[in-house]
Amino acid sequence: MSVLVESLDLEGRGVARVAGKVVFVEGALPGEQVEIQTWRRKPSFDLANVTRIERSSAQRVTPRCPHYERCGGCSLQHLDARAQVAIKQRVLEDNLARIGRVTPDTILPPILGPAWAYRHRARLSVRHVARKGGVLVGFHERRTHYVVDMDSCEVLPASVSALIRPLRDLISGLDCAKRLAQVEVAVGERGVALALRHLDPLSAGDASALQAFALRRGVEIHLQPAGPESVHPLDSACSPELIYTLPEFDLCFGFRPTDFTQVNHDINRVLVRRAVSLLGPASGERIGDLFCGLGNFSLALARRGAHVVGVESSAELVERAAGNAARNGLAAKARFVVADLFSGAERVLAQLPQLDKLLIDPPRDGAHAVVQALGAQLPGRIVYVSCNPATLARDAGILCHEKGYVLVAAGVVNMFPHTSHVESTALFERRASA
Repeated sequence: MSVLVESLDLEGRGVARVAGKVVFVEGALPGEQVEIQTWRRKPSFDLANVTRIERSSAQRVTPRCPHYERCGGCSLQHLDARAQVAIKQRVLEDNLARIGRVTPDTILPPILGPAWAYRHRARLSVRHVARKGGVLVGFHERRTHYVVDMDSCEVLPASVSALIRPLRDLISGLDCAKRLAQVEVAVGERGVALALRHLDPLSAGDASALQAFALRRGVEIHLQPAGPESVHPLDSACSPELIYTLPEFDLCFGFRPTDFTQVNHDINRVLVRRAVSLLGPASGERIGDLFCGLGNFSLALARRGAHVVGVESSAELVERAAGNAARNGLAAKARFVVADLFSGAERVLAQLPQLDKLLIDPPRDGAHAVVQALGAQLPGRIVYVSCNPATLARDAGILCHEKGYVLVAAGVVNMFPHTSHVESTALFERRASA
């Protein structure tokens, strides 16, 4: 069956129509005429693969990664990098208009950075596969729970990509090879940490082999026998701290391998600069940083003279944020509190001092409870950093149609090149008459 591809969806699939029914086509680009094979039928849509490209898009490129056709880590390597960003911008604008019924006064220039070797945080799955002769380490295959038979990755830093084959060989020789589920990768500016999720206690031989690997490869090995809180260094006597820096703000952040940090360090530096510029902190202003993590935005705002209160549900991250404030000489300017902004937003906001401005950086679920809970005393300016255009659009609708704000500006942040992930920033200001 031959179809004309009209657009891309949020997962990077081509969108076509057959007799009025939507068909999502993996590997197809807008404007292409392709032959497809349907592999799943649903009442309201079908899923299909490309079997032949009859008319190719001028924006189609050859994927750089040899594993791309199977690996689920990327979905857009077949699309020119500039076109990827343009499509993400269109997705953002379409969501704002369709879901939020809002249009930004200004479209911000996209935040761009390196397209390859950018991913400084990743979770690699581990599977023992007898027919492959041992262990596979990598991302899942598309649409399956199988692990890709890979020995390199173009979006990981070269030093980490080069560890995939050695990790396969190492884990294959461990007693716990069949009971090791994943490797969490965290890259700092001083080194690389690998956190191994093992389901059984390690034997002395396994611990010795891991220690030798760490010394030989110049990495830090951490062990995770249970949940994220159980992570600890294999050798506590020799475990240098992971750090990243924001040189423009003279800031240094310490973090643990399983802490949330932005995946793309180069993009994060520009993102923080933009967020601070949009918010325009003035000396002495009171600014709230909701979903603050380990203080990524909070400390930059404090460095510009604002008094910042950060709110985060994770007690460990709040502890880390306070520690980062102290190490950067900002303990008097930034304080942090533990609170759940999903179930207790109204109570939490009522306990904060009157805020002049607000920064919101929520997870994919967005900040619905927060924007609903904003009461009579509303911040004059809000910067919203989003990793999901649909929930940003929903929350923008509330802010603009119910809370008296104007969507002054919005634009995309290409945090995850070659994927369909859309990160964005938006600036809201209170109407003068509100």
